Formats: sequence, C-alpha cells, structure tokens
Amino acid sequence: MTDKLDHLVTVADPRSPVSEAYRTLRTNLDFSSLDKPLKTLLVTSAGPEEGKSTVLANLAVTTAQAGRKVILVDCDLRRPTLHSIFSLKNDVGLTTMVVDDAAMESPPLQDTGVEGLQLVSSGPLPPNPSELLGSRRMEEIIAVLLERADVVLFDAPPVVAVTDAAVLATKVDGVLLVINAGGTKRDYARAAKARLEKVNANLLGAVLNNVKFDISLHRYYAAQV
Repeated sequence: MTDKLDHLVTVADPRSPVSEAYRTLRTNLDFSSLDKPLKTLLVTSAGPEEGKSTVLANLAVTTAQAGRKVILVDCDLRRPTLHSIFSLKNDVGLTTMVVDDAAMESPPLQDTGVEGLQLVSSGPLPPNPSELLGSRRMEEIIAVLLERADVVLFDAPPVVAVTDAAVLATKVDGVLLVINAGGTKRDYARAAKARLEKVNANLLGAVLNNVKFDISLHRYYAAQV
C-alpha cells in the first residue's frame, strides 16, 4: 500500500483496536439492514471538526476490504476533504457530473490505492450546494454510480450548520451521525437528530468519535498478531 494512505488507520495499522472498531461498525451496519441491504449511506455530523470525513474514509476502506466495490462521493460542497485524505485531485468530480452529460456517461472515478475503493471528489465548488444536492440530477447521479458499485457512501456537511445533509438524507438508504466525544455539545447532537427526523431520514445510529480506549484492549489485539 502506498505511503499516501499511511494516515488512514485501517490501512496503516489494520490489526489495531481502532481498525477493529471500524470493522465492527461495518458489521453493525450490515445487521441493521438485513431485510433491505444498504446500498447508499450518508455520513454527517452535528457540527464542524468532528471527524466525519475520516470516519467515512476508514469505513469505506473496511467495506472494500470485505470484498465489495465501493464508491466514495464527497458531497461536502463547502469544505471538501476526501480528496485530501486520499491525496487525489479535485479538478473534476460531483459538480462536473451535474453540468456535463459526458461525465454522467463516464463518471470521474479516481482510484484510491485501496482495492475496490474509488472516489468521486467534490469538483469545483458551486454557489448553491443545497439546491444541487436536492435536484433531480443528483438522483440520476446516484443511480449512475450504483450501476458501478455495491455500495455508495456520501460525505455531507454538518447537519446543524446547513441544510445540505438533510436534503441529501432523503435520497439515500440510511444516515450515520458522527459525534465527537467531549467535543459535540448535547444541544447540537439533539438538534442534528431532530433535523434528520424532520425529513424522515433513516437514521441508523451514531458513531462516537475520539473515544479513549483502555490500554489493556490494545494489548489483547497486539497478542493476536
């Protein structure tokens, strides 16, 4: 695996407790939808700087490592970061597909360096993110990407800050909310949950990020190497 992915724990240290936690998250999502398997999943957070993009990137890696074809889509059209996480370009991407029919025929998929995992970066930032994500064209883009993958994962802006995530949540099978341990205010978490419920989003649960773990747990996993 290339050095550019060393900051992704599921790549750099796949046997660590944190990597195991991401695999557990993947498994829990699978069991949450036995009757109707999740094909599209949105990840958002209550507020900024809560680690949602990092959580999503690592979840995508573990999903691809399970043998599935995964497409990551950066729908944070205000502060996109997925291209930076994977050290890829952002000159074309999701917004290109909105305005260019040729990009719909041949989506701007970038290889991430992880087998089975591709990225559609945000592309040039538009003046009207919410309108774009709520458009009929966005539904067509989702359908096009689903033809090329088993699972499509979407990164969206914080749901309390702007309406983008709530708008897109109505177009996907499920939503995962990232909450930063010791960082997210309870009122923000409640407001995020309320906004998603207001649009009848399928809120699958929450990920508590940046939780300290017991050193004895690390010793247990180290013993398995």
